[in-house]
Amino acid sequence: MALKKAKKAELIDSYTDALKACKSAVYVKFKGLPVGQTMELRSSLFGEGIHYTVVKKTLWTRATQAAGIKGEAPVVGEELAVVWGDDLLSPARLSYEFSKTHRDTFGIVGGIFDGEFKDAKQMLEIATIPPREVLLSQIAYLLKSPIQALAIGLAAVAEKKA
Repeated sequence: MALKKAKKAELIDSYTDALKACKSAVYVKFKGLPVGQTMELRSSLFGEGIHYTVVKKTLWTRATQAAGIKGEAPVVGEELAVVWGDDLLSPARLSYEFSKTHRDTFGIVGGIFDGEFKDAKQMLEIATIPPREVLLSQIAYLLKSPIQALAIGLAAVAEKKA
């Protein structure tokens, strides 16, 4: 059943508002994903403050144009769902985690990151960036390593002289 013009305008406005409010959006394919697993995905995403919306591609394209998204939009298949949120990395990371267990029916096909279109490869790279806590611990280790080596060297010199 075709949508009325007023309903289409309402959807475009809601999509545009969502695009302006979010920092990143991930385009996913979901063909063949059972309803139970879709509901499982939705509940896990909503628990993190992330939204999952199945969109009409032509209306979504108009909304991206209205929101001023830069670049060339990635090519998507038959159906399109968008995972979006306020965090830059969480939508991509959670979509990637879900896609690892549902390879045949769910996958990342592109997205929008920081106001620019990205293809599937770039979105997968973004999805595999470690969480903030892991990055901070890696930096702490890098800072600690030279100091630790210096302390070991000084201890060895002190033993030789003693």
